[in-house]
Amino acid sequence: MKLLLHVCCGPCTLYPLTVLREEGMHPSGFFYNPNIHPFQEFERRLAALDSLCAAMDFRVESVREYGLREYLRQVVFHEEERCLRCYEMRLAATAAHAREIGAEAFTTTLLYSRYQKHEAIRAIGERIGRESGVPFYYRDFRTGWQQGIEQSKAMGLYRQPYCGCIYSEQERYDKKSRRQG
Repeated sequence: MKLLLHVCCGPCTLYPLTVLREEGMHPSGFFYNPNIHPFQEFERRLAALDSLCAAMDFRVESVREYGLREYLRQVVFHEEERCLRCYEMRLAATAAHAREIGAEAFTTTLLYSRYQKHEAIRAIGERIGRESGVPFYYRDFRTGWQQGIEQSKAMGLYRQPYCGCIYSEQERYDKKSRRQG
């Protein structure tokens, strides 16, 4: 199956890519993540992904323009549902790209993370799949969570400490300050 894999970062790509290849699929990647903040973080994640691509012979098309404005336009005043809006943005762009390249299905490395809302990702992906005419391939990659962590460390890939958006970065620091207080 020709599958388009939305990739959020290098470390989260390792396990899903390995599994999909072992299953006989031929994934290519698509990096579209306008949520990532600040710009230096965006560049670090792209650099880690580039390293992974070279090491694993994985072809990824990357939207390298910093898309923070578009992300913020979607989530400001909707912070409580920001993750759903973010999933929608990224999966819709992935499905559109999948249609352009003639992929038979699309999926996302967001399904690797223990911290993402899997049922929401699945529902949004399936709806977008129906609307776009390119099916969403759901697979729970969380079973390889530790394996992916160990692989990314062994490869020396940059491992980010938060999902990427400015809100999750704030939550990360809020938790630290609550523990110190």
